[in-house]
Amino acid sequence: MTSSGTNPPWGGAQRSASVSPAWELLIPAAAAPARGRGRALQEALREAIRSGRLVPGTRLPSSRELAADLRVSRGLVTEAYEQLTAEGYVRSGRGAGTWVSGAVRGAVREAHDLAPRAPGSSVDFRPGTPDLSLFPRSAWATAHRTVLGRLPHSSLGYPDPRGLPELREALASLLARRRGVVADPERLVVCSGVAQATTLLGFVLHGRGLRTVGVEDPGSPEHASLFASTGLTTVPLPLDEEGLAPASLTHSGVRAVVTTPAHQFPTGIAYSATRRRALLDWARTTDGLIVEDDYDGDFRYDRAPVGALQGLDPEHVAYTGSVSKSLAPGLRLGWLLAPATMTDDIVARKRTMDLGNPAVDQAVLADFVTRGGYDRQLRRCQRAYRERRDALTAALAKHFPGSEVSGIAAGLHVIARLPERYGPEPVFLQRAAGRGIALRPLSDCATTRRADRTVNLVLGYAHLAPPDIARGVRLLAQAQRDTPGRDTDGSRGPVFI
Repeated sequence: MTSSGTNPPWGGAQRSASVSPAWELLIPAAAAPARGRGRALQEALREAIRSGRLVPGTRLPSSRELAADLRVSRGLVTEAYEQLTAEGYVRSGRGAGTWVSGAVRGAVREAHDLAPRAPGSSVDFRPGTPDLSLFPRSAWATAHRTVLGRLPHSSLGYPDPRGLPELREALASLLARRRGVVADPERLVVCSGVAQATTLLGFVLHGRGLRTVGVEDPGSPEHASLFASTGLTTVPLPLDEEGLAPASLTHSGVRAVVTTPAHQFPTGIAYSATRRRALLDWARTTDGLIVEDDYDGDFRYDRAPVGALQGLDPEHVAYTGSVSKSLAPGLRLGWLLAPATMTDDIVARKRTMDLGNPAVDQAVLADFVTRGGYDRQLRRCQRAYRERRDALTAALAKHFPGSEVSGIAAGLHVIARLPERYGPEPVFLQRAAGRGIALRPLSDCATTRRADRTVNLVLGYAHLAPPDIARGVRLLAQAQRDTPGRDTDGSRGPVFI
């Protein structure tokens, strides 16, 4: 999809709005039977806004552009816009376009809270979900029995909002050893995953007068809705081949920025040493805060994992992580290490949010970490996920020759840039959906739509067995080859192999 003329300009220290190219969500609605197509389109737009995929301030394409992209009548799109305007989901003005209204707050979601399989799909390549069958049930059950047998009655009262002391000590030791973090157990706060850590930081920053926070572009689409729930606006900042571009960060005027330096989501970049120093120089010069999301930091396949940025300057970096990929997102256990000047405010906010995480679950994780179960689990996952990564890259080479695959050195997903003959992207996605293949395009993670006819996909592989990966890529190739109007001999189109 092209969106020429729809990207809002920079305004002072922040962008006046963001543009989120999530229009592939509307493709099934556009393909609905003619009698119900209008209602289906309206409901798809409502759900995109309610779920946070289209955040407040997102500028929608003109009715003419969206109708052309979806291959429906312009009147259908105009009617949908008018209906949603009347309901308060969007706002519009003469000559000013149509925008997602601030009256609707999107649901807070994490990238890894998606179901293992999209409804109705035969293969789901969306990233963010680990292999839940790898959860160490037997070892966890043993730890649970051990903990219940020795846990004093006093530990079952209202917990310290920072977390159980034994878990904070176990995590501090683990993070110092594996990630090079400067970890004081007194400053470590146990959270319900990175999403809650991000929200806690957002509330504290807002309370200190900040109204904007920088985010990587492309980056996690969930940051906008998480920070919006705390009253902060996100400012997209572009990346280059080394990480976040320093000039854009300086010119933005933000005083806090979220980064994924160990394994950038979604590009897979590991920030260079030069770029890491530049980030820290910015934080020290502006007395700013770097929020380090240690995304997939433990899963690196070519060498030892890159150490955490926080270890270089713990007073200017807030470090967040979780066991969502290493164990299971359903445990809702993570951690936040913030500068000393923020710790008391974070603990106070955590107390008012939920009075702390469940004591038994924390005690089980502490036992699991202390007795070496967590290290064994990481090694087990590393072996399985390396095998699946290799299966995916081999399948892409076989069925989509000429593709460029990047971000393979670490993490649980790859970026696949397919040759131009497979574009345009909306058509590619529509064919895949027709075969029951769930995909996430790279454009989902960027605020600015770039003029590019190629197909760029963020392909998750951790939750799929190697045979399922091979089958899924084969079906994806067949979906393109079997499209009516295309010949495989090259006479009327590209040859698909």
